[in-house]
Amino acid sequence: MSLISALGFWNTNAARHTPIEDVQGVFTGSVVSALGLYILASAGLLTGSTAGVAFLLHYALDVNFGLAFFLLNLPFFYLSLKRLGWAFTIKTFIAIGLTSVIADMQSRFFVISSIHPAWAALLGGLLLGYGLLALYRHRASLGGVGILGIYLQERFGIRAGLVQLVIDLCVLTAAFFVTLPSVVFYSVLGAVALNLFVTINHRSDRYIAL
Repeated sequence: MSLISALGFWNTNAARHTPIEDVQGVFTGSVVSALGLYILASAGLLTGSTAGVAFLLHYALDVNFGLAFFLLNLPFFYLSLKRLGWAFTIKTFIAIGLTSVIADMQSRFFVISSIHPAWAALLGGLLLGYGLLALYRHRASLGGVGILGIYLQERFGIRAGLVQLVIDLCVLTAAFFVTLPSVVFYSVLGAVALNLFVTINHRSDRYIAL
């Protein structure tokens, strides 16, 4: 395989990504997702899935977010390996590791001193949705509910975004016990923005590349 074809410029197989295309897709999805998480955290907001649980542990017990996010995703790798294969599992493991590290390092590069929670919810949710979409289209995810959502969509045709939205709302409901109702309200706004974006844009009948 030549360098140019590996980069995807002259990729004649429209139904399959090249390895380098997968690398840029996983890297970009991880960076954008980490940025979305940082924006949410800057406003004291949460999201759903394992990231939401990691936020809850961080706010309630001052646990390191990146470490909690990484560890919470480990049990889901069994489902990933059994049902979605080695390639998906390895790319997902890399994406989770990258996102965890970058999310913890964001404050070294720039600091958000003030942001309205409504804007943080919308912007953070959309960035997370974009990051997840990039990962999904390169056969990867951020673990947790993302793995379950992709499995259910591929096995039963249930939209991954809808699966994640339902579980996200359950996680955010639990947030009432550790934070203010206004924080939960804005966090739900972000979760809806994220999952509607994924539901509308991630359809297996419209995007077939692997």
